[in-house]
Amino acid sequence: MPVVPSDAAEVFDDLEAEQDRLEALLSGLDERAWTTESDAAGWSVADVVLHLAQSEELVVATFGGPVEPRAAGVEAAAGSSMDEMMDAAVRAQRAPGPVVFERWRQARRQALEALRAAPPDTAVPWAAAPLRPGTLATTRLAEHWAHGLDVAAPLGVTLEDTPRLRHVAWLAHRSLPYAFTLAGQEAPPVRCDLTFDGEHWVFGPEGAQSRIEGEAGEFCRVAAQRMPAGKTGLRASGPHGAAALAVLRTYAA
Repeated sequence: MPVVPSDAAEVFDDLEAEQDRLEALLSGLDERAWTTESDAAGWSVADVVLHLAQSEELVVATFGGPVEPRAAGVEAAAGSSMDEMMDAAVRAQRAPGPVVFERWRQARRQALEALRAAPPDTAVPWAAAPLRPGTLATTRLAEHWAHGLDVAAPLGVTLEDTPRLRHVAWLAHRSLPYAFTLAGQEAPPVRCDLTFDGEHWVFGPEGAQSRIEGEAGEFCRVAAQRMPAGKTGLRASGPHGAAALAVLRTYAA
């Protein structure tokens, strides 16, 4: 019953594999496909890829590397939510699909190189709190997976779940204290017992009274806000299981 540590060396390889899958999906898209409305509200397929490019450039900047100038409007929106800031950044730098695709390809390789080279125990500034490189790589994997879903469905492509989801599930469980804090609640211990292709992925203390059980793919989609919990077979039990499922998330607000 594996518990995945944030600094597991494999997370860098799995991040690269998730990005490789997205790159293969995006390669060769025509203009119509790039302008197709994605499942990320208000964004086209090109907008989603631009957001990923901008985010990867921020990773590079975090480690002191050269990046494109930051999107106009991000600083001006500093008092806004993270979603509003990211939307402003996309609106400020919209460009044709092939342009943002090449920008993302360059940025994601630079970011991965920086993550691999960084001392594993060094915490670097990120959205809600400083993160170690392994944990930051996990957040990047989770975001590329979630946004991959956003562009795949409108393009008529099905992205099969892979064992890489164990990193997303780990991140969702690790983020529960933050999620409870955002909801104005104290964070209780929660045990998550998930299944994937005959395996069990277990996170949290064995003695926790509150639990979430079910399929890892559904758990990850709920955490990424890509599926409502009520439309899944996930089971919440104990005094705080339902509350944990309600606040579950993989990203900063």
